[in-house]
Amino acid sequence: MAFRCLQKCGGPGVSIIFLVLTYCVVLAHAVASPVHRDPWNYERGLTCKKPIVRKEWRTLSKVEKARYLEAVQCFLVKPAITPKSDAPGVVSRYDDIVATHVLQTFSIHYVGHFLPWHRWFTGVYEKSLRDECGYSGAQPYWDWTIDAKHASDWTKSPVFDPVDGFGKNGPLIPVNQSDPFEVPGRTGGGCVADGAFQNMTVRMGPHDSVSGNPRCLSRDLSPYFAGRYLGMNQTRLTLSQPDFGWFDKVVEGGPSFDASGVHGGGHYGVGGTYGQMGDLYASPADPIFWMHHANLDRVWWSWQVRDLSKRLRDISGPINLMDYNNTLGGNVTLDFQMSVGVNAKNVSVRDTMDIMGGVLCYSYDKLY
Repeated sequence: MAFRCLQKCGGPGVSIIFLVLTYCVVLAHAVASPVHRDPWNYERGLTCKKPIVRKEWRTLSKVEKARYLEAVQCFLVKPAITPKSDAPGVVSRYDDIVATHVLQTFSIHYVGHFLPWHRWFTGVYEKSLRDECGYSGAQPYWDWTIDAKHASDWTKSPVFDPVDGFGKNGPLIPVNQSDPFEVPGRTGGGCVADGAFQNMTVRMGPHDSVSGNPRCLSRDLSPYFAGRYLGMNQTRLTLSQPDFGWFDKVVEGGPSFDASGVHGGGHYGVGGTYGQMGDLYASPADPIFWMHHANLDRVWWSWQVRDLSKRLRDISGPINLMDYNNTLGGNVTLDFQMSVGVNAKNVSVRDTMDIMGGVLCYSYDKLY
């Protein structure tokens, strides 16, 4: 995702200089609370014998879609467990998850552990729905390459279905073409008025705020941005990378709209300028986040299985934000520790390299 002002609050934009300076402040709050849940109840070394299978959203039956959406609704009202000293505005378990992402934003993006951290983060969310809300399925994924073929297809994706999906675009907030921080091709920006989350209250964000800012779920679809960065051409380019270092860089892209990758393509293709999915900090506030990141994980796993024995150990990239020259620190290793706050115990990168080993136990119905 590009570094930019993602909601129009207090000014037209935030420069990368400001955000990098802010990184030092945010990092101070990114330490996990001593109180942890462990929804996995895992023991390292156990064999994954019966992995749950993640499936593409449009292949699910109406009943399966409804059960998933009901589980998310359940999680939205479960009481929070994050200490108020860490995130004063949390009310629900869903807020716990979003706050975790907000507080760690500058230590989990443009770093070598970006993909392992988000694999674990999505897995913890998936298991939380199963353990705390009685969901029996796996986290669905959204194969956006199907919907990004033509600009006219994007808004018609089954993901945005107003009955069986996550709801449509928000009403248009007028476009300011002179604003360099406007996401190109955005078409909405207002509150989502239909679908399962039309009455959802978003509390975390905008930006790095965890004080509690109740507001609607908003969406600002950009068919142009999705078409440019989520098509099979970009996906094939990503999968063609020779090692993890290059693969990760192509997935994340650079800190500008013109240098985006499939990661930013999903965020800005859905969130645009005014939607939560376009907020680097609070993007998990839109439940579509999990569909997008499940597919990003599917892209990574598709890349791994092309040379599995080698790529289960292939990890690199900086520990610190955009420190590709290692001027601030070294590279991430398999033993690097990752935290998802109160939501689960810390794990290492090594624990997450195999989706059917370590602390994970799931598979995908299809790969790229």
